[in-house]
Amino acid sequence: LITASILSKKLAASPDALVLDVKVGSGAFMKSAEDARALAVALTETAVAAGCRTTAVISDMSQPLAPALGNALEVAEVMRVLTGETAGPLVQICVALGGVLLADAGLAGDVQEGADRIAAALAGGQVAERFGRMVAAQGGPVAFVDAWARFLPEATVIREVAAPVSGYVSAIDGEALGLAVVRLGGGRQVEGDLVDPAVGLSGIVRLGDRVTKGAALAQVHAAREDSARAAEKAVRAAITLSDTPPLRPELIRERIG
Repeated sequence: LITASILSKKLAASPDALVLDVKVGSGAFMKSAEDARALAVALTETAVAAGCRTTAVISDMSQPLAPALGNALEVAEVMRVLTGETAGPLVQICVALGGVLLADAGLAGDVQEGADRIAAALAGGQVAERFGRMVAAQGGPVAFVDAWARFLPEATVIREVAAPVSGYVSAIDGEALGLAVVRLGGGRQVEGDLVDPAVGLSGIVRLGDRVTKGAALAQVHAAREDSARAAEKAVRAAITLSDTPPLRPELIRERIG
């Protein structure tokens, strides 16, 4: 049922090639490597049998790809990437997936060439320019790419989540962080809920970071003080600190297909 649900919409578009990003980790639907691999194999085998060249990339989601969660906050992070202000895992996964797609579609000689072309388009501003055209074509601000901060809403309450002790960030419960954002109003808990695009989390620490007691683990963006306090408590509970640094997970676990 999961395989059919995922593939039906994609195969209906009759793509020349398909690259699927199968996440694994605390913030993913598939929490274990075994379950993620089983899903990736089922997806690729089914899609290939339907006549579509398909590759599945199993990637890590034991922590957020970017240091922000929430509608406007995630858009802001995307714009920083598109305009070259920041890099990191979000850029790495986009370049990696894009490289596979260009190679599978016959638009690049191999995956590395495809990845290089994606990275060059990103660095050269072509990706940001095309995104701006997409926004304008759908009725958005023509100047969005050049002045995106003007158009994104800001929360009325912003609080830092202070680390209770000093230590290394050894685990992050991505699902718990996501639910904290939903409870802030960044997602629907029941049908009919209004979504607040301004709320969420920013400045989220990463696995392996060394923090001192009182330093920020993240910032909570909320509409009210009471919801900010509840989110602060949830974020603190979702981030584990230890005396020894953890092994940093590989972003790309495996490629199938």
